[in-house]
Amino acid sequence: MQQASAGSSKSTVLKSSRTSFSLRSHAVGAFLPRRAPIRGREAIHGIPTRRASPPAALPDSGIRKGTSLLEWTNKVLPQGQLVNGVKQGWRLAWLAMMQELAPQTAKGQYSRPQYTFNGHIGDAQFPSESGRYHLYLGNACPWCHRVALAAVIRGHLVAPTATVPPQQRQLPQPPQPLQHVTLTRLEDDPTRARRGGWVFGAADPDPVFRATDLWEVYDTCQPGFRGRCTAPLMVDRVRRVAVCNESAEIVRSLDEMHLPGCTDVQLRPRHLVEQIEQLNSKIYSAINNGVYRSGFATTQEAYDAVQAELWSALDEMEARLQSSRFLLGDRLTESDVWLFPTIVRLDAVYGPLFKCCRRRIFGAASSSRAINGGSGGGGGDGFGGAGDYPALAAWARDIWQIKVPGSRLQISDTLDLDAARSSYFRNLFPLNPGGVVAAGPTAADLRLQDLPAGRGGTALQEICYPRHST
Repeated sequence: MQQASAGSSKSTVLKSSRTSFSLRSHAVGAFLPRRAPIRGREAIHGIPTRRASPPAALPDSGIRKGTSLLEWTNKVLPQGQLVNGVKQGWRLAWLAMMQELAPQTAKGQYSRPQYTFNGHIGDAQFPSESGRYHLYLGNACPWCHRVALAAVIRGHLVAPTATVPPQQRQLPQPPQPLQHVTLTRLEDDPTRARRGGWVFGAADPDPVFRATDLWEVYDTCQPGFRGRCTAPLMVDRVRRVAVCNESAEIVRSLDEMHLPGCTDVQLRPRHLVEQIEQLNSKIYSAINNGVYRSGFATTQEAYDAVQAELWSALDEMEARLQSSRFLLGDRLTESDVWLFPTIVRLDAVYGPLFKCCRRRIFGAASSSRAINGGSGGGGGDGFGGAGDYPALAAWARDIWQIKVPGSRLQISDTLDLDAARSSYFRNLFPLNPGGVVAAGPTAADLRLQDLPAGRGGTALQEICYPRHST
C-alpha cells in the first residue's frame, strides 16, 4: 500500500509538472513572434524540436582563445580549484627548471656553485709565456666581461706589432699583431650545447681542441668531467689542460702577467690590496651576485632580503663616486673592474628580467629620485639624462671611454649590450618562457659612448696606477 501510494503520488506530481510547464510555454509563446516551420523538426509532447546540427563555423578572426578551459569546466569544477591546480603544476615545473639552472637552498635562495680549476699564471706548472694561454669568453656573461676588461686594460689580447721578433716577420707582408693571450667568443645556445649553454659558432670556432661546445673542452681537459661547464675558462695550449675557470683568479693572473708590449699599468697595487679585498667582497655578494640572487630567488622572502642588500650597496657605491673619480680614489683598480659589468647591464637586463627594477642607473625610475644635471652630463628624465644614480652613470661612461694605447680592442669592444640583452631574454626560459625580448634600453639609449662623462681625461696612464707604484 505504501508503495502504490508513493507511485500514485509521483504520477500526480509528474502530471502536474507537465501541465505547469505546458502552461508556462504557451504563456511565453504568446509574446514571441511566430516562425515558419523549420525542416527536420519533430513534435515531442507537443513541443516543436529539431535535430541537433553542428554550429556554423565562424570566420577566422585570428584570435586564439586556447581551449576555453574555464568556460567548459566552470559547471563541474569551481574556477578557484582549477586555477590553483594549474598554478601548482606550473610552479612545480618551474621549480624543477630553476633548480637545474640555479641551485637553490631550502629557503629558495640561489647558491652559486664552486669552481673546479684554480690555477694561476706564474705558478711552476703555468709559466708566464706569450701565446700559451687561451680564453673562452661569452658576451652576455658578466664574469667573462670582467676578464675581458682586465685583458684589454693590460694589453694582452692585441699587443703592438713591435713585439714580433724581426726574424719571425714575413716580409714583404706587414707584421701581424701578437696576442699574448688568445680568445674565442662563445655563443649562448642551450639547445645546441650538450651541457650548460655555451657552444662554438662557425665565425669563431675552437682553435685549441676543435670542440663543438664548451662541455667538450672540459671533457677533453679532464675526461669524465661532471661539474658545471662555465665560462670564463682559461686553458694551457701547450699542456692542453684547464688552468682556471674562476673569473677573479683569471683577472689577477692577467694583471700580474707582464710581457713585452703590455701596458705599463696595474689593477691591484700592493698598498691597496686590503681595501680592494674588502670592497670586492661587498661588490660580489650584494651586487654582482646580488642581481642573480634576486632573479633566481624562488621565494618572496629570499628575493626581498637580497633586494634590500642590493640597493643599499648601490647607494654606498654612489656615495663613493660622488666624492672620488673611482671607487678607491682617483685611479681605477680591480674593484672598478668587478663592478662595471653589472652596472652596464642593470637597466637593460637585470632590471626587467631579474626584477631589479626599483631604480635605474642611467635613467630616472621615479621623479622623486631624479637628479637634474649633476656629474652625469645631462638632465631630466630618460636614459640619456641623469637618473637615480648619476655618479654611477658618469663613472660607467668614464670607464667605457678609456683609450688603451696601441690596441685595436678598447673597453667599448668588450660588450655588445644589445646582443647580451637578447641572449638573457631568449635563453633563460624559466624566467621568460615566451622568449620575448625587451625592446630596451638599448646601448644607444644608455649613451655610453657619445655622452661625455666629465670626470677627467681618457688616457689609460692618467687613469690607472703605474706598475712601478707600491
